[in-house]
Amino acid sequence: MSVSEPEADSPAPPAVRPRTAERRAERSREIVAATRALFDERGVREAQIEDIARAVGINRAIIYRHFSSKEELFAVTLLGYLTELDAALAPGDDPDLGAAERLELLVRAFFGYGLEHPAFVDCAQTLLRRRGTELMEEVSEDVMIRLGTGMSACLGHVVGVLEDGTRTGDFAVADPHLLANVLYTQGLGALNLAHLQLSVRRHISGLPVVDPVGTDDLLAHLLRGALAMARGA
Repeated sequence: MSVSEPEADSPAPPAVRPRTAERRAERSREIVAATRALFDERGVREAQIEDIARAVGINRAIIYRHFSSKEELFAVTLLGYLTELDAALAPGDDPDLGAAERLELLVRAFFGYGLEHPAFVDCAQTLLRRRGTELMEEVSEDVMIRLGTGMSACLGHVVGVLEDGTRTGDFAVADPHLLANVLYTQGLGALNLAHLQLSVRRHISGLPVVDPVGTDDLLAHLLRGALAMARGA
């Protein structure tokens, strides 16, 4: 009994699929890089999907083949900022220093990074303005996990300091994770004010007036507030 010859139209070897997946991954990286470049150049609000597609040299419809929504694309772009922020925070997370000094260094590093990267502040706040349930519907589970991992890496520096300070009696924090999230969102708000460079007060005439805002004053308030909350004051 003879052995039949393989058919000429047999399936392509498995090696073809990895190459296709790699091309798709490379295209996704190009889209994210273009998004980041536009964010840094124009700000989040001025970066339109059409502009991102044009920068990559593709049709806007192709972007939605790689990302389920604009929010998902923004979330993936935010991951790059979070990776850089994690590296900026790391030097201040020195266990040989006292808890108060470590917390101050982390606040300074966060504030400094935000001043240098206003698009990070805009991008982070754009996602924070969404309700959690809405964001879960607009962003895939995989990206949400990656985003959570990136955020927890940054917040982990603060959580560790709060936990260590509570153990030594320098701080009194019942929920370090919650306080780290509060400090993160407060820091974003202060950075937004730093970029606005104006504060509002009521004049003696009863009319509102604006005053210039100095970044040193904002940072001083952030530092005092962080230490006060950590100490339970």
